[in-house]
Amino acid sequence: MNDLQKRQQRQRQYLEQTDIATQAVRAGSVSGIEQEHNDAIYATSSYVFASAQEAAICFGGKHEGNIYSRFTNPTVRAFEQRIAAMEGGERAVASSSGMGALTSIFLGHLKQGDHIVSSCSIFGSIISLFDNILAKLGISTTYVSPSDLSAWQAAIQPNTKMLFLESPSNPLAELGDIAAVSALAKSVGALLVVDNCFCTPILQNPLALGADIVMHSATKYIDGQGRCVGGVAIGSDELMEPIFGFLRTAGTTMSPFNAWVFLNGLETLGLRMQAHCQGALKLANWLQDQPQVERVYYSGLESHPQHQLAKQQQRLFGGVVSFEVKGDQNAAWRCIDATQLMSITGNFGDAKSTITHPATTTHGKMTLEARALAGIKDNLIRVSVGLEAYADIEADLAQALHQL
Repeated sequence: MNDLQKRQQRQRQYLEQTDIATQAVRAGSVSGIEQEHNDAIYATSSYVFASAQEAAICFGGKHEGNIYSRFTNPTVRAFEQRIAAMEGGERAVASSSGMGALTSIFLGHLKQGDHIVSSCSIFGSIISLFDNILAKLGISTTYVSPSDLSAWQAAIQPNTKMLFLESPSNPLAELGDIAAVSALAKSVGALLVVDNCFCTPILQNPLALGADIVMHSATKYIDGQGRCVGGVAIGSDELMEPIFGFLRTAGTTMSPFNAWVFLNGLETLGLRMQAHCQGALKLANWLQDQPQVERVYYSGLESHPQHQLAKQQQRLFGGVVSFEVKGDQNAAWRCIDATQLMSITGNFGDAKSTITHPATTTHGKMTLEARALAGIKDNLIRVSVGLEAYADIEADLAQALHQL
């Protein structure tokens, strides 16, 4: 080991004791030999070996090394190491999208005849994955309220192998008690998977609260500027190995370029999340006082039924605010169309404020019954508060609401 490698080893050990903001900038290394100040993009499909014997050893798994970029790439590995450090996990597995990460988790750990208990308040595409894909493979799902622990308990079956929770939920900011649901999962020998997209590791660390696996759509806050699509799962090395095995075979792989974008996104994640949260709290309080608004959904409000739980398991309350306008779908659409500053798009977590109508976009493929169970009404609007000057965000919504 040369002097540079020794220094890098000391740095890695030192970083384990540092604050999450420092880990977001410094954790993870492309390899033990590079001397670049910034992370490099390793845009290659494969790697060369010194000999046939070395190639055989690497391909046989007897020695760590880069083999093929579908499942071993230095840039992707650096992103995985950094996000794992931030979430407090032993290992991370990066994938081509958030849905790719979830598919890898489910198919890496479940088989025909297994059963999932899931919160009913989840992203619409995940329900499609459960009901239209996993169901065909003989994996069944029961949906429950995220906040009703007795419902979680009642839904457990002898073949329940996994519990899935999105907390806070999209778009209504419903919370599940992660520690309590984790205890339930452990009591029946099931795994708890938590979608941490709304909070990011800056605001919440589900593994520390008892979750077995945490996942992110890196497309959201981790990128932060709406540039790339990606996903990641984090947990123990033992639980990540089946996920990696599925990804290696199925090819739901993150590209080196996207990994590089996400690495750079993590460096500013802490600062961005503070700004998003500050703006969202201001907006939620302001919306409560608007005559055109029936209800505001934001866990940072004292009126939120799970405000105290949010304070216990989150550091701040997130950058997404949802609200119901007085009227029907047409009223919601008129308000959205009247905005001048915001981007009308289904994505969130962007530096630019975004606005959408969940019932006809992000959750549009859900059945009417499923949307009703999740509490997603036709007059609901979701705003992802960006990094523009807060006064401009408020003014834009004010003039839009005045059109109603």
